[in-house]
This record gives sequence, structure tokens and C-alpha cells, in this order.
Amino acid sequence: MAEDLVLDTAIRDWVLIPLSVVMVLIGVLRYFVSKLMRSSPTPDAKIVKEGQVVIRARSLKAGASFIPPKSFRARRFYFTNEENGLLHVPKDQAAQNPQAQMFSDPNMAMDMMKKNLSMIIPQTLTFAWVNFFFSGFVAAKIPFPLTQRFRSMLQNGIDLSTVDVSYVSSRSWYFLNLFGLRGLFSLILGDENAIDDTQRMMQMGGFGFDASKSLGAEKDGLDIIQHEWALPGFEQRAESVLRKLVQ
Repeated sequence: MAEDLVLDTAIRDWVLIPLSVVMVLIGVLRYFVSKLMRSSPTPDAKIVKEGQVVIRARSLKAGASFIPPKSFRARRFYFTNEENGLLHVPKDQAAQNPQAQMFSDPNMAMDMMKKNLSMIIPQTLTFAWVNFFFSGFVAAKIPFPLTQRFRSMLQNGIDLSTVDVSYVSSRSWYFLNLFGLRGLFSLILGDENAIDDTQRMMQMGGFGFDASKSLGAEKDGLDIIQHEWALPGFEQRAESVLRKLVQ
């Protein structure tokens, strides 16, 4: 049978609260340090141009029914013709691997290394500090019952099977703060912090955009689309809608 423990208030004042405050401060400090270390990569003009072509092709497919058939065919030919169409990719042009593209850019690889260092070093030092000063403490108690599957997650560093699962050790409290403060950081630092650094570099530098596949997919989509102009049947649809409103 699990035993109920009476937690000393000194544990709350000297373990639980300091550990939580230190984790928040380290997270904020790491954010600003990584922001200072992050460089602004220059987007590749060719990648930006191909991305804009894909957006224009998707807009044409979305609004195809609002333009006459002749205008749609002219626009489709402008995008998909085999000689100089914007979406045409020559067969001898090899598709670039996005990962190889990232590693070929030294600035982007350096930014990734700086991000990893700014994340790994503070976490390593903080875990060593927690493990040295707060190892073996029962820091808190969750106010609802839990199953035995949560014991290894909540009682890391405490080898007592008689302690109730709802008690949280200091080491487990560190990991809960480490992975559970993202929402708090979004409130403190703004929504910008919610975007991962890797995603931000992908958006700014074009990493992850495979031009050959995207252009080929949009070209195939425009080739098979069945155009139907919406204007000839507009009066009948408007009349039916008005009749329903009147009735």
C-alpha cells in the first residue's frame, strides 16, 4: 500500500520554487542568446522565384472557374508548355536534395550548430546542478490519482515502490518544467517563440522546398483540370437562391 507523505514547507521554499524560477529564467535567457547568435540568411532568388510560380499556379487552379475558357487556356499554356513554360522542368535537371542543400550552405549549418549549442549547454549544466543539489527530494504532489505507469516519469531518482505515484521528485520536476514551459514562454516572449528555429530557417532560406517536385506536381494539376466557366450559369443560380430566400 502506498504511503502518504507530509511535505515540509522548506522543500517548497528551497527546492520547488527555486527550481521553477531557474528553469523559467534559463529558458528566457536561452531564447535571447539564440536570437543574438542567429544570423539572417539571404534567400536564394531562384528558390523564391520558383516558390512564387507555384503560388501563382495554385491561384490559377483555385480561380479557374471565374475566367473565360480562352483566357484559362492561354494561362495554362503559359505555365505548362514544354518549351519555356514556367512549370516545365527539364528532364536532365537533377532534383536537389533539401538536406544536401542545407549542408551545402555554411551559414545555415552554422546556425543549426549555434542553436544546438545554445540548447544543449544550458540543459546539461542545469541538469548537473539539479542532480547535485536536489537529488532525492520529493518536491510536490499531484492533486489527482495516477496509475503505476507514471511512476518512472514522476519519481525519477527515488527508488521507493511504497510511495504514492502522485508524488513528484525534484529530478522529475526538472523534466516537467523542461518540456512543459513552452506555453508560458509563448505568453512571456510572444507568439514568435512558438515557431521553432528550424522551421524559421526553412521559411527564410527555402530549406525543405523541392522545386522539381513542386513544379512538376502543379504542372500535372493544371494539365488534368477540367475548366468550367461559372458565368453562364450564374443567373440561374442567383435566381434559385433568391427564390429560396423569398419562400
